[in-house]
Amino acid sequence: MRSFARRIGRLFLITAVSLVFVACATTVYLDFSLQRVPAFMNYSGRPSEAEGTNWLLIGTDSREGLSAAQRRHLNTGSEADAGGTRTDTIMVLHIPSGAAPPSLISLPRDSLVPIHGHGQNKLNAAYALGGPTLLSRTVQDMTGLHIDHYLEIGFGGFAGMVDAVGGVRVCLAEHVWDPKINLDLPRGCQELDGARALGYMRTRAFADGDLERADHQQDFLSALISKCASRAVLLNPVKLVPLTGQALSSTSFSDGDHLQHLAQLALALRDPGEGGLITRTVPVNGSSTVPGIGSVLLWDKERANALFARLRAE
Repeated sequence: MRSFARRIGRLFLITAVSLVFVACATTVYLDFSLQRVPAFMNYSGRPSEAEGTNWLLIGTDSREGLSAAQRRHLNTGSEADAGGTRTDTIMVLHIPSGAAPPSLISLPRDSLVPIHGHGQNKLNAAYALGGPTLLSRTVQDMTGLHIDHYLEIGFGGFAGMVDAVGGVRVCLAEHVWDPKINLDLPRGCQELDGARALGYMRTRAFADGDLERADHQQDFLSALISKCASRAVLLNPVKLVPLTGQALSSTSFSDGDHLQHLAQLALALRDPGEGGLITRTVPVNGSSTVPGIGSVLLWDKERANALFARLRAE
């Protein structure tokens, strides 16, 4: 009897050690598989590191890797049509060091900002002019926040992640119609697949244009992260495996980012509402038309400075 018990004990021990080894090996593999890009530069005047953590979250209009058929399906057009790769979505996620809830701040892409070495232009032009490093510098200069981490995803990757989890449910207060990208979403609750979700994130066919779009982007991003972190996905290999593949192949991070940072990001984004994630858009004080640039949004400097000063203190 004792011999049988010892054999069972050894079996459990071997199984436990094997599971730990597989978990560690998988973690190392996934961390090694992350696509990393130079996203930050050290420069005179860069904001100092603070107690809290700041992510720069970027959605670009990159069509890289998309076939002609996929571009037609997603109604993206070509990068030549768009005039190169630019940022469609720009957000800062602030995770305080204490008990305060995280904040997700949308920075409208049409914000008029100074871009180092290029004068004034729209915020989304910074990426086209100098890639992630110039965009991160521009955001740091405008907000006074030290950006610690960076995440970037293109059109195809975003749509692929939505499809991998089986779609994301949204509830629309009004009918959304944008003939420019062939988007027609009825009022009410519905499940959006990747193509329609991408259209919803891109469209500015609202009364408040870019500002209302920013609100929709925040809500949808949080809903997507919550779905990705749900048991229905994490315990379902049919969804988890393609989701992992999409995330690894279509998302870029900064040089210093690792899996533990992504876990922190997911936890901060998945709980919007009372007591959880706070979402807002940087305060604006109207719009203007600038020759050679076009229609731009002007930040309310007093309220914007107050917002970012509060975040720096958290």
